[in-house]
Amino acid sequence: MPTYVYELLDAKGEPTGETFEHVQSMKEKALSAHPETGKPCRRAIVAPNIAGNWSPLKEKSMLSNKNLERLGFTKYERKGKGYMERVAGKEGPQSISADD
Repeated sequence: MPTYVYELLDAKGEPTGETFEHVQSMKEKALSAHPETGKPCRRAIVAPNIAGNWSPLKEKSMLSNKNLERLGFTKYERKGKGYMERVAGKEGPQSISADD
């Protein structure tokens, strides 16, 4: 079952900055009150926690020009106004210009 993050709300229905986690089935309705204190709450939208061998540093290396080329992608980078140059890959023109 997934773990959801909830944020506590004040009397006006605005978030207080306090959060808690709650394990519940996806079929269950979202909580509207804290299960222990009864304070009003809502489900917060948070980035998913992806399990595995993944990190922001590794993500950068996975998207490196060398890796993109190895995977068969072509990448262009802007080199000037209306001008892009191929920096990874073997397919497509070496450069693209707005004047073409």
